[in-house]
Amino acid sequence: MATVATDAAFGPASISPPGVAPGTLRNMSEVRHFFRTNDTPIYFVGATPFNLLGLDRWVRNFTYVAYYDAWDGAHPRVFTPAHRPHVDFESGEHINNWLLENSEVRAFIGSRTRPGTRPKIAMVFFDEETERICEELGYDLILPKAQLREHLDSKIVTTRLGDEVGVPSVPNVVTTVEDFDGLTAAAEEAGLGLDLVVQTAYGDSGKTTFFISSAADWDQHSTEIVGQQVKVMKRINNRPVAVEAVLTRCGTVVGPFMSELTGHPELTPYRGGWCGNEMFPEVLTGDLRARAAALVRRLGDRLGVEGYRGFFEVDVLVDVDTDEVYLGELNPRISGASSITNVTAGAYADVPLFLFHLLEYLPVELDLDLDDINQRWQELAAVDLWSQMIIKETSPGVERIDTAARTGTYCLDASGSLVFQRAALDWHQLQNESEAFFLRIYGAGDYRWKGADIGVLVTKGRLQTGTPGKPATLTIRAKHLIHSLRALYAGTPVTPPPAVVPTWDVGGSTTSPGR
Repeated sequence: MATVATDAAFGPASISPPGVAPGTLRNMSEVRHFFRTNDTPIYFVGATPFNLLGLDRWVRNFTYVAYYDAWDGAHPRVFTPAHRPHVDFESGEHINNWLLENSEVRAFIGSRTRPGTRPKIAMVFFDEETERICEELGYDLILPKAQLREHLDSKIVTTRLGDEVGVPSVPNVVTTVEDFDGLTAAAEEAGLGLDLVVQTAYGDSGKTTFFISSAADWDQHSTEIVGQQVKVMKRINNRPVAVEAVLTRCGTVVGPFMSELTGHPELTPYRGGWCGNEMFPEVLTGDLRARAAALVRRLGDRLGVEGYRGFFEVDVLVDVDTDEVYLGELNPRISGASSITNVTAGAYADVPLFLFHLLEYLPVELDLDLDDINQRWQELAAVDLWSQMIIKETSPGVERIDTAARTGTYCLDASGSLVFQRAALDWHQLQNESEAFFLRIYGAGDYRWKGADIGVLVTKGRLQTGTPGKPATLTIRAKHLIHSLRALYAGTPVTPPPAVVPTWDVGGSTTSPGR
């Protein structure tokens, strides 16, 4: 289970003294060398290392601080506190703040920090309390300000910013409605028809997107809509596509486009809930890919005017009937798709996308040709194939887990059964669709409940079938993988169930109209 000897984690240190900026980086060779010799400690903090797992292969002194240890102490770059008293975590922010304040974590980071050096901290979920903790401890939180991120999280704000730079959303009207008649009147005045999608300003994972075409639909969802500003959209026959990007001082780098797995009942109990991604050559081709990439770059440049810099994810919607490309939603943070973005052919030709984010927060000057980088990434994306699915608990009730699937590489044996093949640190060495990597999230002694993330499966093969504009279905192989992994879990029911269960998930993604 040893890490490859040439990985950045074991590379030589930079000879630059602490706090002294190296020379300007002008090409990918210099960028790779910069990270291979990095001597600034960088930590990814979270419930699991999922989102950026494998980045330690590229970045020297990159370490994961996680609440759940999927490797039971065997991963050399993952630190988990040994003493973890029971805490009813209510959010991802709550978990991360607990980790930062934990005495074992503070001692671990302190033991690896040279005098005069401020450790760099990255994470998916954070808030103003996180910023306060990092400031007190002398850490640099290398993310945009929480207040700015909260502002940009609003679907209403995203729509306005896009409109300002020619990045259109699905035909819509932003309004406040009190009843069904008011909703239909606003929609008719805007020319949206009566088959509608209504979104509140904030929300994720399919929980605040409502499909309304009748008074009965309104009655079902009205309590979530009345009295607040909402975005009312025409419902289109669309293909949702996810893409991650990084806004740098040189411009916006756009990653590969991915389709999304949403709402599959085998994976999630939430209708429309995000549960994975696929990257394959036909996600977007030719003119559509070029137009979508241009849309994301324009939006990125506009975010820069707001003071934003670094990593973000965008949901792009392609109207299957007209080939129009629309802005769906903005996710101003590291996302659940990052795990795929960082293993693409583009990443291995240059560097993983997240390294451009790190460059924005490390003491280095840049003079990079982003047009050349973006062109190369789009060409290489047309030949790559990766998929992932987030397996949530779909059964009601709460159980204490007695046995769980191991983290590592699995394969199908001669009889077609899924078997554990070998221990592994990440999915970067998967060769073909005969293999899959499973990252366990909850293990023996933990609890599972409806909606809990059980684990993540990554593979080189496709997981969905279907044609654009029609509902996607899971492949027979995908269903077999899900069933086989669930069969490796056993638990004891807990009665009565706890009053509070965690509400975080590994992705933090959102849904889009028409899903």
